[in-house]
Formats: sequence, C-alpha cells, structure tokens
Amino acid sequence: MELKQLQYFVMVVQQSSFSEAAKKLHLTQPSLSKTIKNLEFEVGFQLLERTTKRVQLTESGNVVYERALKILHETDILQQEIKEVKWIGSGSVKIGMIESVKNWIPSILHAYRQEFPSMHVKLIEVLGRGDVERALRQYAVHVCLTNQFIEASDIATIPLYQEQLAVVMHPEHRLASKESITLADLEDEAFIVTSVGLQTRQDIFAAFAEEGVRMNICYEVERFETIVELVRMNIGISIIPQEYFAHEPDPTLVIKTTNSKTLTRTVYLTYLKKRYMPPAIEMLVGRMQMQHDSYVKWKEGGGLGE
Repeated sequence: MELKQLQYFVMVVQQSSFSEAAKKLHLTQPSLSKTIKNLEFEVGFQLLERTTKRVQLTESGNVVYERALKILHETDILQQEIKEVKWIGSGSVKIGMIESVKNWIPSILHAYRQEFPSMHVKLIEVLGRGDVERALRQYAVHVCLTNQFIEASDIATIPLYQEQLAVVMHPEHRLASKESITLADLEDEAFIVTSVGLQTRQDIFAAFAEEGVRMNICYEVERFETIVELVRMNIGISIIPQEYFAHEPDPTLVIKTTNSKTLTRTVYLTYLKKRYMPPAIEMLVGRMQMQHDSYVKWKEGGGLGE
C-alpha cells in the first residue's frame, strides 16, 4: 500500500466522484479507477459503492478512509517538521493570538526581526478554546497567545500576565463622570458582550454572578473592535481587557476600572509539547516567555491586592 493510493482514495471520497477527483489530481479517470481497484485488491474488500450518480463509502471503506485521513495528516506534519529542522534563521513562524496582545507583541517582533531578518512572521487571530487546540494540533500555528486555559496532556499552557478588565462607555454616559464605579452601578445597563464560547464572556459573567449583580445583555458580537465602535455610537457599554487600548487617551471613549477583584483574565502562551521548534522559533518563544517573569512577580506581589 502506497501513500499515493491513500491520497487518491481520499480525494475520490471527498469529491464523491471519480471524474471530479481525477480533475483535481490531474489524472485520467481510467488511471484513477485502476489505482483504487488495486487498493481494494490489496485490502481484500470493496471500499466504494459506485453508482451512476455518485460514489460513496462502504461500511468497511469508511474505516479505511478515517485511518487514511490520519496517516496523511501525520505525513504532512512530518514533511513540515523535516523542513523546519533545516531552519537556522530563515523560514516562517505562525502565531495564533487574541486581540488584546496587539499593544505589546509588536515590540517583541521588532526586536526579533533585528536578529532574524529573514524570518517571515504570520499572525493569525484564534479565539475559542476549540480553535486554539485545533490550530496547534493541526500545525496551523507554532504557538498561540490566548486567554483560554488549555488543560491537555499534549499542550503546554504557560501564564504570561494578568489583564484588568475595564468598563468602556461613551463620554456622555451617566457614569462617565463618576470617580469610581462598582459592578452594582452597572446593573440594568445595556451591555454589549462577546459571543458564546469566548473566555472573556465567561470571566465577566463569573464576576457579576459572584457579586450577585444582574447583567442586561442587549448585543452580542465576536470582536472587541466591533464592541468599541458600538460603544462609540452610545448604544451600550461593555467590559473588555484594558490592555486592548493604546496608552494614548481616546476622547471618544471613557475607560474605567472597578473595585472588583475578580474582573480580570490571564493571558497564556500555549504550544504542542512534542513539536520540534527550530532555533529561530525557540528564540521567539523565549522572548514571549519573558512575560511570564512579569506575571510571577505580579502574583508574588499580591496581584490586584488579593
């Protein structure tokens, strides 16, 4: 059995057609059909049901198909790692990230480029926990900066630093001029929150539940960028990481922290434990882990006064 046979078999299944699969593979249909028949002969049973309209898996063929997908995926990973082993200071590094790291990651990348000017860096937004795990395991990213705590035996999850979650409102909001606010002050306010499945939403809900304050959720969106624009239109308030905002004042927004000790979130560095990392990428990971030292000092100093 050859990898080529499995690749052809998988393509036929995915296209549900020999003719369409042959086009994708740049083969003649008779040549493709012969390869699949040879594969069926080798395994000793029929893999595909062939009709005039479509091609579909037999029950036994489904078992081979699922296994073939895994084999081909592992082969792709092996080929990627073989390429990466050869890297010294050139190649490509892919970093999964959340929105709020935008204000500190550029300084790390700037210093990194001075040492490895030939490295190509690709930043990919990865939000939900499932997305983080898939991106790492499918080699879509080398590392991921996330606020999701990933508890998995094959993934390292290192806390980098703590983010304060801040209340964002329009300058004309009734609370904008108030010197200090509590979660109780926000009860019944029209809230804009992130979508279901995102960790920030869960962190905020947990803080409100702990203090017994009801949230009036009026809008749900996926990105902080959209939340900020809605707040600028004065249709509601929101709570997002203070780190998301640049350090320069923004006259179109009022950003306030509260006295809540639980209205925070942790940013983690995650990566596959057994994945080979070229020296150039290890260096970048090391620079990111320096943020971990700041986090440890923050915890040792009592965090937010806990």
